[in-house]
Formats: sequence, C-alpha cells, structure tokens
Amino acid sequence: MECSGCKKRYESEQLSSLVSKRCKFGYDVMVHVGKALFLRHCSQGQVIDELALRNIRISASQIAYLGRKFIIYLSLAHNQRAYAIQNRMRRHQGGYILHLDGTCDGNGPVLMSGLDSISEIVLGNIKLPSEKAEEIIPFLENIRKLFGIPIAIVHDMGRGILKAVAAVFPGTPDYICHFHFLRDIGKDLFGIEYDLIRGRLKVHGIRAILRRRTRSLRKAIDSSPKAASMLKIGVSSDQLPALSKDMIAAIGCYSLIQWALRDVHNGYGFPFDCPHLGFAERLFTVYQEITTIGNHHSDVIFLKLKKELQPIIDDINLKSAMATMKIKQDKFSELRQAMRIAPENSTKGLNYDGTDDDIGDIETRVRQFREKITSEPTFSKNPDYVKLVAQIDKYWQKLFCDPIKVYTSDGAAIMQQPQRTNNLLERFFRDFKRGYRKKTGNNSMGKMLQTILADTPLVKNLQNPSYMELLLNGKSTLEEVFAQIDAQEARNLMTNKKQSNERVPKPIQKMINQPAFPLTLRNILLSAI
Repeated sequence: MECSGCKKRYESEQLSSLVSKRCKFGYDVMVHVGKALFLRHCSQGQVIDELALRNIRISASQIAYLGRKFIIYLSLAHNQRAYAIQNRMRRHQGGYILHLDGTCDGNGPVLMSGLDSISEIVLGNIKLPSEKAEEIIPFLENIRKLFGIPIAIVHDMGRGILKAVAAVFPGTPDYICHFHFLRDIGKDLFGIEYDLIRGRLKVHGIRAILRRRTRSLRKAIDSSPKAASMLKIGVSSDQLPALSKDMIAAIGCYSLIQWALRDVHNGYGFPFDCPHLGFAERLFTVYQEITTIGNHHSDVIFLKLKKELQPIIDDINLKSAMATMKIKQDKFSELRQAMRIAPENSTKGLNYDGTDDDIGDIETRVRQFREKITSEPTFSKNPDYVKLVAQIDKYWQKLFCDPIKVYTSDGAAIMQQPQRTNNLLERFFRDFKRGYRKKTGNNSMGKMLQTILADTPLVKNLQNPSYMELLLNGKSTLEEVFAQIDAQEARNLMTNKKQSNERVPKPIQKMINQPAFPLTLRNILLSAI
C-alpha cells in the first residue's frame, strides 16, 4: 500500500512470508518441487502432473529453476544454523567426527562431502576439478570455520586429502578408512590378473554364446511346461524323473548354463567381489560335469555345450591368470578376515560398518598376518607381496584407533570411537546415484555432476529429525525458514553458481563447434592487423 501523503510504500508482511519479491511461485511450491526432485526422485514431468492436480501450471524449465533455488535456500539456511549445529554436537557428543569422501564419473568433476558420523549430518559439500590438496584445503577451512575442529577425521588414502587434512587440522587424530585401505590393496595385488581374465572372457564372447544356447534350449523346455518342476523334484530326491532322455538333457544343460551365468556378489564391488573370476571358475566346473556326463551319456545337447566351452578350457593365458589370482585372493581373504571388514558371508554389503569389533584384537590379527607373509620365502621375495607389506607399514599408525575421550560443553567425559570405514558416505553416494538414475533413467553420472549444485547432498539432512529441529528453530515448516532468508543474497548466489558451472561461455561454445573455426579466427585476426 502507498501513503497518499508522503507516497511511502508499505509491503505486505504476510505476502512476503508466502512468496519472495518479484517471484511468481511461493515458497510452498519451491519446497514441494525440491522435495519431489531430491527426496522422492520424481522426474520433471511427474512434478508437473502433481502440481497440475493443485491447479498450478508450471513448465519443465521452471521446475528445474525452482529445484536449483531450493538447494540455494537450503544451503543458506544450513550455514545460518551452523553455530547451532556445532553447539548441539559439542553438547551431546563432545564434538564431531569428520568423514571425507568424493565421487566422480570419468573425467567429470569430483563431488566431495563432509559428514559427521555420530549425528550423520552432512556438514558441507564442494565440487572440485580434481582431488588435489590446494583444491580441498579451502573446503576444509570452511568446515573448520563453521563447525570447529573435529574429534577425529576418517578418509581414504588419496594424497590430496592426506595433505589437505594435515594442513588444515594439524594434530587432529587422522585415520584411514579400512574399507578403502583393503580395496586399494586388493586392486594392487591382483588387479592385473583380474583384467586379463575379464579380457580373455570378452575375447571368446562366451556370455553371448551361452545366452544364444539358452534361447534355443528354452524352446524345447517350453513345449513341456511341467518338465522343469519334475526335474527339480528329481534333483531334490536324487531320483530320475519320468521324463524323456532328450528333455532331461535339455533342462539339465539349460540349468547348468544359467547356474554359470548367475550374478554372485556381496555388494562390495571389486576386489571384494570378483564376478569375472567366479564366472570363469563356474565355466570350468560346468565343463568338468558335462565331460563326466558324456562318458556315460553321449547326448548331442551336452556335446554342443562342451564344444562351445572348449576354447575357454584350452586358453592357457586364462588358466594361468586364474591360478595366480586364486593364490593372491586367498591371501587377500586372510587380511580381510584379520581386519574384519566386508565379511564374505555377510548380506549387508556396504551397510556393514565394522563398528562392533575390538580394534586391539584387529591390530593383533593384522600384525600376525604381516609376520606370516614376511616369514614365508614364497611371499617375502615376491614383489607383489612386498608391496602389500609396505602398504600396511605405511598406514599402520592411521589404521588402528582406540576410543577417544572427549568432553561435552557441560564438562561430562564421554568416549567416542571413530568408525573404521567411510561406508556411511559410500552408501550416501550410492543412494544419491540411484535416485538420479530413477529420476532420469540415465546410468552415466558425468553430466549430472557437472550441472548439479555442490550443496545438493544437503537434502539428505532433511530426513534427520535432529537436524530438522535445529534447522526449523521453532518454526513449523521449511517454508517459514526460507521466508526469513534474504532473497537478494539467494539471487546473487544463484547467479554465481550458474556462472561457475558454465565451464565454457555459450558464445565461445557455438564458435568452437564450427569445423572451420581456426581458419575463420585466423582470417579475422589477420584482417585486424
């Protein structure tokens, strides 16, 4: 409203609490879009349909804009409440334990996040061109500024992180993630053999051959729907079912191939899971079984399968790599058992943190493993095992952490045990990628990592009740929190983020896309001289 006397304008406080100045959509629409995109992983089309049911017409470009705006407002609200978050961590847990990890895809940027493993609050995020110390240091300095010095830090073995942590947090207990440590050791120990096995299987094209064979066998099996069930009963009772010899052979051969092709893993990834080695071993087992069967029943179906497997069986390089890798894999399993990480029979996968294991017992077991390797001439003189022992020695002081005594802001003494793994962040990034694939159907993360705002992982905190209590600070909704944020500050931040994401200005992109650009540029420059 405007005063008729002095002409001074008065803005509506109620309206400004609902919608930002010069904006078309209110905070409620922005929050709905943000939660739909980043928590429920809806596509832009799904969000448009949801809002249409509420009589809100909106375009895909506006959905994308509001999604980015939601992240900007969330990051500003997060930073404004940083002091309250720090106080709560000090009051209830004596501080925080900082876990650092990054994710990338190909040559794209690295998205690095810092998380407190005690409260499971994401503290900060940044996009980096590479994991070099000079890139990471400003990120860690900002975390220190907002949340203070951590109780301890857990991260992988990257040189950049190691240097940056030492520079920003000197004297702070600093530990290596056991999962990353074992993963790097396994890759170094038998990565070459594994690549060779995968390469030889690809050269033979055996998967495609077996799948073609199953398709042809399936036609015969489908002609007798009850045959498979009858054979299953026969296998369970160890009795020959009342089926024709050809049908038994068809179902048996089909089942053997499917047994060989099945995906067997515990969800840890290489080198803990070695699916190509397992596949090769199953092929040898199938060949051995059908050879035994062929000695008594020379059925043409088994003879065809045996012929298709023969090149694999005769591949000397494949068999040599498998034999060498099995020995190395056995030693790796010994170390894996000693460190009690990524257990082979566990169904938890990356959900296993190893938090219930006694660190002193683990240290003793690893020392015994090291002594065993160095005392056996077969391994002590092998360069691959010498490198393994060197890795253990190099990171020994950063592997084993006793509980740390800390004091809350009230003066109470409590013991905090840093988690031995970074699996919290590994799971976080895995869920983050899964949500992106669900929303877009795109398996490649490179484009997403280039375009998303670095603070997008903060949406994970919205599922944390303790964090939400701090963020709301007495308010009832996220919309009320966003209404208190300076709209101009948010606009400036959005502009800065947009410019930083554009690696090459659009006019230049259009120029360099022209095939004759160098010649055209040369002629222009010459004419200007």
